[in-house]
Amino acid sequence: MRVLRLIAATILCVATQAARADEAEPAWRASALALVPAGYVAGTAYRTEALTGYLAVYPAASNDPKNPASVFAPRQSLAVALTPDEKRAVSAELKPRAEPAPGDDETDFAKLHADLAAKRKTLPEGTEPCSLGAWSIDKDSNGLNVRAEPSVKARVLGTLPPPYRLKLGGAENTPEGGWLTEFRIIGFKDGWFLIEGARPPGKDYEDEKRYPRSAPKPYAGRGWVAANKVGASYANGYTRAGGLFQAPFVDAKWMPAQHELGGPIDGDGGPKRLLACSGYWGLVESHDGVRGWWRSLCSNQVTNCS
Repeated sequence: MRVLRLIAATILCVATQAARADEAEPAWRASALALVPAGYVAGTAYRTEALTGYLAVYPAASNDPKNPASVFAPRQSLAVALTPDEKRAVSAELKPRAEPAPGDDETDFAKLHADLAAKRKTLPEGTEPCSLGAWSIDKDSNGLNVRAEPSVKARVLGTLPPPYRLKLGGAENTPEGGWLTEFRIIGFKDGWFLIEGARPPGKDYEDEKRYPRSAPKPYAGRGWVAANKVGASYANGYTRAGGLFQAPFVDAKWMPAQHELGGPIDGDGGPKRLLACSGYWGLVESHDGVRGWWRSLCSNQVTNCS
């Protein structure tokens, strides 16, 4: 099974790279890179018009978990003055960016993110709105603490159970380490995820009639959990597969990354670490150490999330 998955992932990567190779970059982009201001990273050259090229740029700290980018923040672009043949950059100026990049695949997600932005007032002050499926990876027998504030000193509201396995005849597809406790991430702040809706571990996958009444019950309300105790699976976010983005936008710099078996990441398996979130994007670290953004994460423990 693992060999087949690796082969499939490799084929997907080759196909993806071939498709991207057909999308030739404008000639001026190479010379424009030298004009990108310090503290920014270049992404896609998304438009050329009237001797001006437009290059997507994002802050260099966009994939830093201590200062992650926000999908809700105003965007900027580099307006590049070009030579008459439009092959070389002459000068450049950083400008506010209002319009989306043509074909940048964000139309549907723009509406979803607008809906999340409208809910910001319902979250604690300073919380970045998010919408991702996830689970607890904490194996402490006492469970993972869910706190009233994003701090280890905050009051404990309840706990999330450690991995759980039915003692008598559980489902055949039970994960090797047991069922994890799933929940929804609705916000992020200072290394903590705001969660809600935790489900009893494995209850959604086991026979309802055989699921023990004595099974551990998680705190299902809203509260904060430490980001380093949370995991998830890659879901199909309708973006380029095989790597991660430097910022939570599809025209940001793209970086190849691998899953735990060594093949390009796709909608199967999950990252090594989940670091932060913004909207429907998760800031993750891949198993080969690449740190970047993937759009859409889920908590399905039985199938992939495509």
